[in-house]
Amino acid sequence: MALKVTLKPGEKFVINGAVMVNGERRASLMIQNKVTILRERDILLPDQATTPVKRIYFSIMMMYLDEKDRRRFYTEFLERIGEFINAISNSGALRQCLGILEDVNAEEYYKALMACKKLLPFEQERLGYVAKGL
Repeated sequence: MALKVTLKPGEKFVINGAVMVNGERRASLMIQNKVTILRERDILLPDQATTPVKRIYFSIMMMYLDEKDRRRFYTEFLERIGEFINAISNSGALRQCLGILEDVNAEEYYKALMACKKLLPFEQERLGYVAKGL
């Protein structure tokens, strides 16, 4: 099944590690096979990983994008998500974390990223900050 990605003018995206930029007009890509793809809005730079959930997200993102260093980022992910799980008591957030852990262990990294993104409002509410990046 093909994946259709519609890009805004000038939007950056990553396909299998290659950073690409859309041209001056809106464009659609049809991807026919399995690839690692992330749009600019889903990319978190290292200096933006400033909160517990963002550090979890970053390690998942790197597992998804960097197959060569996946083991290192998996170790980092386990450490970060373990710390987060031990610091929270909200049952909904705990269920989300367990789902993320299951997705990562099943190597469903993109699914885990999108689930992790859903934890950001919970974290923002608890920490009382305004999100920058993601």
